[in-house]
Amino acid sequence: MRITRTGGGHGRRTATLATTVLTASALLLTGCSSDDDSDTDANGNITLTVADFGQFGYKEAGLFAKYHELHPKITVKEETTANEQDYYPKLLQQLNTGSGLADVTGIEVGRIKEVVDTQSAKFTDLSKTINVNDWVSWKEKQATAKDGTVIGAGTDIGPMSLCYRKDLFQKAGLPSDREAVAKAVAGGWEDYLKLGEQYKKKAPSGTYFMDSASAMYNAVVSSSSKQYYDADGKPVYKDSPSVQQGWNLAAEAADKKLTQGLPQFTDAWTAALRKGTTATVACPAWMAAQISVNSGDSFKGKWDISRAPGSTAANWGGSFLAVPKSGKHVKEATELVKWLTAPEQQAAVFKAIGVFPSNKGAYELADVKNAKLPYFSDAPIGQIYAEEAKSIPEAVLGAKDGVIKDTISNQINNMEKRGTKPADAWKAATDSIDKALG
Repeated sequence: MRITRTGGGHGRRTATLATTVLTASALLLTGCSSDDDSDTDANGNITLTVADFGQFGYKEAGLFAKYHELHPKITVKEETTANEQDYYPKLLQQLNTGSGLADVTGIEVGRIKEVVDTQSAKFTDLSKTINVNDWVSWKEKQATAKDGTVIGAGTDIGPMSLCYRKDLFQKAGLPSDREAVAKAVAGGWEDYLKLGEQYKKKAPSGTYFMDSASAMYNAVVSSSSKQYYDADGKPVYKDSPSVQQGWNLAAEAADKKLTQGLPQFTDAWTAALRKGTTATVACPAWMAAQISVNSGDSFKGKWDISRAPGSTAANWGGSFLAVPKSGKHVKEATELVKWLTAPEQQAAVFKAIGVFPSNKGAYELADVKNAKLPYFSDAPIGQIYAEEAKSIPEAVLGAKDGVIKDTISNQINNMEKRGTKPADAWKAATDSIDKALG
């Protein structure tokens, strides 16, 4: 749910999609700010600022305007930073100096552990306002400090699927029905690579089985509860089974030339989607919109969505809304967060831009439960993602998840594009990570 969301731990939502009618205009980033955003005028009218990154979808879903209708004395303004990698350092600076903070701030899942461990005292405890049991069980635990305070209300999650070009599959002699595709990769990401080898044998000229091995790597790691840290906060990425599995599969994909080697969200990546040269993409819920917008009208109905490889559910992405204690309107800001993350509003955002709710109450609402994507051959995404969300393992998060993930991904890209040997790429990654961890 963030168009340019490439930074941060699990990289979620740099993209979005409408669940009933998908339009590029729904994906335009908007933001605004003013020097007196938090002032109260002579008539008691106040303005609440919401600082976020990429695209959270509230403006697109009309929620800020609706909230003003419900609360005529409150106007909500959004301050949006396109790239989370630019947003987060600014947020840390504001927290450290105690100035410049918005009334409500967004926090990406790959950053939440660091914020909880080092900055929780600066945020309002939302457990007194929201019912944490309304969210998928692991979501609010990610935003809960050791003393039990909850600093963030969950916005979305990124249950995994597989987006694929069924027309290219047909030309390559592969099964194209979504159930048949799911069966073909039921054994896991190893089966996914085997399918890629079959695709390569009869691949339409100029096409590649997958966009990027680093994307597949992230999908593999996201299916495990043990990723980069252990429960005691110790970095264990070097010995993590999921990291080792993901790395080995990525190295195999690069070696067998199954990948285009295009880092996601780069110009080359979007150009490949527009040209139609990519056959599959590891597809968390927020990814489908990025594909549809960049692929364009000419490929509508040629894409489809199947269940992710393997039997273990995966989550890639997600964010939170938090309320700094330093705000001038903490009570009003807290009520706004409660409302924005309630089932009805999360369902409205899903309908508008396709980011999947973390509030379980939204799953039975029609806009989620019955959601289909016309662009993706009417794939029943409400059912696919809700089923996946039920069994996502509770992942152990660490303070530098984002740094580790991004560094490894960069070295996977080097294996793909530069032909770097896996052993050399791994050493470069670990040397860089160890230096960053100190």
